[in-house]
Amino acid sequence: MHRALRFSVLTLAFPLVMCVAFLLFYWLQTFVSMLVAAYIATFWGLVCITLHEWLMPYQRSWHPTRFDLINDVAYMVFGQVLLERLLFFIPFFLITTLAATTSWRVPGLWPYEWPIWLQAVLLLVVGDLFRYWLHRLFHQIPWMWSFHQVHHSPKRLYWVNVGRFHPVEQALQFIVDALPFVLIGVQPEVLSAYFVFYAVNGFYQHSNCDVRLGPLNWIIAGPELHRWHHSLNLEEANHNYGNNLIVWDVLFGTRYLPQEYEVGELGIPVPDYPMSFLRQLVAPFRRFSTTD
Repeated sequence: MHRALRFSVLTLAFPLVMCVAFLLFYWLQTFVSMLVAAYIATFWGLVCITLHEWLMPYQRSWHPTRFDLINDVAYMVFGQVLLERLLFFIPFFLITTLAATTSWRVPGLWPYEWPIWLQAVLLLVVGDLFRYWLHRLFHQIPWMWSFHQVHHSPKRLYWVNVGRFHPVEQALQFIVDALPFVLIGVQPEVLSAYFVFYAVNGFYQHSNCDVRLGPLNWIIAGPELHRWHHSLNLEEANHNYGNNLIVWDVLFGTRYLPQEYEVGELGIPVPDYPMSFLRQLVAPFRRFSTTD
């Protein structure tokens, strides 16, 4: 690939994909429902990320094996489709239907009168503060780490394994960074805009895309930062807890992005840790832990 073109992709792909995703999200609402528009915008991002991984991978050795993909798809179907609908969509539609019919809001807890985009930014910042501390606790408390090990078990990063979370952790994530905002009546428009950023950034963050985000690495928790969070070396991995933003890591002193060398091996220092979907579901209950 021509050097100038490669540099352009490295530096501009992420912001361009994100901007186009939001443009699609708002434009498509003229023709389809808000939820469908959010899914189409996310799918656009996913197609671009897949192409980016294929054409310009960060590490060619990180391409998934067939065994990896079988288990990743199992996590996607069970966790991101079935469990997510159980945890999110049922209460989401019940509560938003109530809000639409009764104008149900909790005065003083949310700036409902702000522009939608500004509310979405606030949701991103506040939600990430909650998620930051939950994530940090998952690394610091042994019984929580035993569940979070599932997410850290892969030895390579690519977008498909972004959904490799134990159901217990996924339920706690929902309770901490989604349910409170639904319960206080944050508008569906705000939640949908948040979802687009959450999804597209999440896929990019976990991808094997070669990127150079430059100053954005002080704002967004992108792939360059997240790779270090998956380092086999726990002293390196216990950093970069931000889910969407890195600003809370900056504030609390846990941002980590060395420039003098690149991340080495990924995974967890437990040689006999199971890698199959079903065995990983029961692994936390058998007290797998690297803290002993």
